[in-house]
Amino acid sequence: MSTTTEKVKATLGKRYAKEKRFRFYGLASIALSLLFLVILLTDIVGKGLPAFSSTYIKLDVQLDAPTLGVSTDATPEQLRMANYNTAVLNSLNTLLPGVTDRKEKKALKGLVSGDAQYELQRMVMDDPQLIGTTQSVWVLADDDIDVYYKGNIDRTLPEGDRRIKDFQLVWLDKLEAEGRIDSKFNTTFFTRGDSREPEEAGILSALVGSFYTLLVTLSLSFPIGVAAALYLEEFAPKNNFWVDLIEVNINNLAAVPSIVFGLLGLAVFIQLFGLPRSAPLIGGLVLTLMTLPTIIIASRAALRSVPPSIREGALGIGASKTQTVFQNVLPLAMPGILTGTIIGMAHALGETAPLLMIGMIAFIMDVPDSVTSPSTVLPVQIYLWADSPERAFTERTSAAIMVLLTFLVSMNLIAVILRKRFERRW
Repeated sequence: MSTTTEKVKATLGKRYAKEKRFRFYGLASIALSLLFLVILLTDIVGKGLPAFSSTYIKLDVQLDAPTLGVSTDATPEQLRMANYNTAVLNSLNTLLPGVTDRKEKKALKGLVSGDAQYELQRMVMDDPQLIGTTQSVWVLADDDIDVYYKGNIDRTLPEGDRRIKDFQLVWLDKLEAEGRIDSKFNTTFFTRGDSREPEEAGILSALVGSFYTLLVTLSLSFPIGVAAALYLEEFAPKNNFWVDLIEVNINNLAAVPSIVFGLLGLAVFIQLFGLPRSAPLIGGLVLTLMTLPTIIIASRAALRSVPPSIREGALGIGASKTQTVFQNVLPLAMPGILTGTIIGMAHALGETAPLLMIGMIAFIMDVPDSVTSPSTVLPVQIYLWADSPERAFTERTSAAIMVLLTFLVSMNLIAVILRKRFERRW
């Protein structure tokens, strides 16, 4: 018959074995999660890095007045409407003579982006003295050419299985041998808005739209959220039915799917109040409703973390309740409030579903100049590009995700730094 000591030792052995297994399962789960994260980030970066470079073709363009269809003393309006497309085609015909077939002529024009004529337009508009001269200009290559030089089109495949024809490959080999093809940093990606042509598409309009949307969100959600937290934590009566009801609903709203807020914005702000669709103003209002619960909960937690002795000391020397809250409690709780606000803004920056419901899925080329201008935001831009069939949009989608992740990580890093910098040990 086993003694009590032996029974205890046997039980301890089983308990220690369970603890070891539990620790192993926990470490394995963390390792597996990190592995999936590394795989995801590696895939995004691998697909997105090529978007930060573009293929350019060097053209020698004759900007003579007859070709452009203008006089030597043309007005700015005449220069804007000049026939720059013909100048581009003449340059291509000079570089690659002997193209007579209609199909090949169309393919010859398709070597360069449609932006080439507008690049010439910008040059001439900036300096009209270029009329009558020949200029060497690096212009964007078509997206298929760009994809080919980034190694995403295999020239060894049969001609019917690739988007670039054999005669185009011969042209490209000739241009490359003459040093007329080069890869440069893709400034277009950061300086232009959306476009139907992948090589011309950029994220500037989406970035500005995100900025205006977050500006509206921050301007509304921060003061309202902090004021609500102050009232509920410092001034509201305890054990009151209405106060308890408000607290329960705030906690419930923090778990409501974001698309519900989009439906609310569609019904109230657009259909009831008639606010403009696809504008940062209404986008900011919808995101304000979504981030308010987060900011209120975080602010209340920060206010509760201030020791009661601070309040008691201020009241003991004759300060009023309002003076105690705004001059003593609120400044000490502000680091935690700012941390919660930044996390809420990061959450808002990555939202797509509620903004789709209010029309911010529109195709926007122009950069918005106010909170009422039509615009889109970066997550919606990513959604639109991911749905595009062109191969070149795949890398731009991943590059836009990289930019969005950079902003999100930066905002969370700022929140951590603020918490560490202003954190107090009581």
